[in-house]
Amino acid sequence: MLVDSHCHLDFPDFSEERDAIVSRAREAGIGRMVTICTRVRKFDQIREIAETYDEVYCSVGTHPNNAAEEQDVTVEELIQLSRHPKVVAIGEAGLDYHYDYASPEIQAKSFRIQIAAARETGLPLVIHARSADDDIEAILREEMGKGGFPFILHCFSSGRRLAETGVALGGYISFSGILTFRNSQNIRDIAAIVSHDRLLVETDAPFLSPVPYRGKRNEPAFVAHTASALADVIGVDTQEIAKLTTDNFFRLFNKMKAPDQVVDKA
Repeated sequence: MLVDSHCHLDFPDFSEERDAIVSRAREAGIGRMVTICTRVRKFDQIREIAETYDEVYCSVGTHPNNAAEEQDVTVEELIQLSRHPKVVAIGEAGLDYHYDYASPEIQAKSFRIQIAAARETGLPLVIHARSADDDIEAILREEMGKGGFPFILHCFSSGRRLAETGVALGGYISFSGILTFRNSQNIRDIAAIVSHDRLLVETDAPFLSPVPYRGKRNEPAFVAHTASALADVIGVDTQEIAKLTTDNFFRLFNKMKAPDQVVDKA
């Protein structure tokens, strides 16, 4: 069994064949998928998808690039929405200085609101970090001083220091198809030094397809290729990487039951 800890099944890229995409993931042995919310105001779409498929769970939150659109989102609203049984995470939150869709100040405010929701609910915070390592690190350290919260640095493409800080603060690091790219040796070097009990894999579908699908639309079934690349990086076989990343997944997203924890009511 493998898991896709981060995908976007609500995106238009999937609207015409979502059933087939989930079916292909199932056939590829992908036992769980977390479809990630990027706009709280569109959470109903995310929730409906998660309710439709047994294997699919979801988060609730505001992507930093959408922070200016959702300045009215409150901690209390996130907590309320997170009570749905299929919501297993908060976010994706964070900072993105590559684009200029929202000011750093607005992004940071949204980030801190979602941190507070993660702290209150105990659900992991899904963190997006792009071209903002120093500020991400500073906010994480400051907010951890107010009280701990679980988190994951998703689709890791930042520097080694942020990875080390994230793990030191109790976070997890998730690697996407970027790990398979020929010019991403620096990311493979970082993956090699992350504690094995903090490693996860994802697709970030429909983006960042791993080799051999690079340049095509990504989908959850392709996470197996990223997992294989991660296995090579840390020197284990594919069965071990599947068990390792799946165990880590259920430890982090602990609101959802692992398959062997599901009680057969028949």
